[in-house]
Amino acid sequence: MVTAKKAAISSFYAVDRSEILGGGRFGQVHRCEEKATGLKLAAKIIKTRTAKEKDEVKNEINIMNQLDHVNLIQLYDAFESKNDCILVMEYVDGGELFDRIIDESYRLTELDVIQFTRQICEGVRHMHQMYILHLDLKPENILCVNRDAKQIKIIDFGLARRYKPREKLKVNFGTPEFLAPEIVNYDFVSFPTDMWSVGVITYMLLSGLSPFLGDNDTETLNNILACRWDLEEEEFQGLSDEGREFVTKLLTKEKNWRISASEALKHPWLADPRLHCRLRTQKQQRPAGARDPTDK
Repeated sequence: MVTAKKAAISSFYAVDRSEILGGGRFGQVHRCEEKATGLKLAAKIIKTRTAKEKDEVKNEINIMNQLDHVNLIQLYDAFESKNDCILVMEYVDGGELFDRIIDESYRLTELDVIQFTRQICEGVRHMHQMYILHLDLKPENILCVNRDAKQIKIIDFGLARRYKPREKLKVNFGTPEFLAPEIVNYDFVSFPTDMWSVGVITYMLLSGLSPFLGDNDTETLNNILACRWDLEEEEFQGLSDEGREFVTKLLTKEKNWRISASEALKHPWLADPRLHCRLRTQKQQRPAGARDPTDK
């Protein structure tokens, strides 16, 4: 169990402040090294000038302490000072999954997307079994372990919440294009809220497109509330029926009708080895959605 030490991080770790690994609303992540062992780690430096900000970091530490899964980033140590808190976490160097979506030279096959989606669902299932909602799932919050392997870890539990069935939880934060309809409506959130985001991520991995993104936030939120999306774009040509059904079962406006992480992992798209074998041999691993020149 990690608790925030009121000691100087420099006594234990060398933090390379010149190298920024990532950042967000919280601050920045730097590469660091444990002085005693030489172990490479990542230091997330969070500005905490108010009691509320400090409590938010303590919540993040508390949540990360409860999670132990190969597809979730692990907390290693924590430090607290007057103006900031520093979380020391395991280091991975494969970059954001988002980078692979937008990289024109990196074409994902449907089988690649299945591999990524399965791991996302496995990480989410573990969180949900521990009664934790992530509430900020998006490609920027999924890191690849290295440049070559298709292994991922979910990061950033800064907005995560413990789910207590008797306490009806409402939230009003997140990134517009990944918000579930119940967040937009300021309605109660629960496990299906994360599964909507998994649906958006899967859609993006398959196509490079964002299903609800409008010209501005208002249009994006209206698209979400109307549940206005389809798989008719050229990028989805060649997508298996199982893949289409999988996305459809997640991007469902009524949250009680969405499949859970456990159900997603049993869905044929993620679980049927015969389908995976067919996709492996089919059309020499064409990118998901790419048109086969032999197709009439």
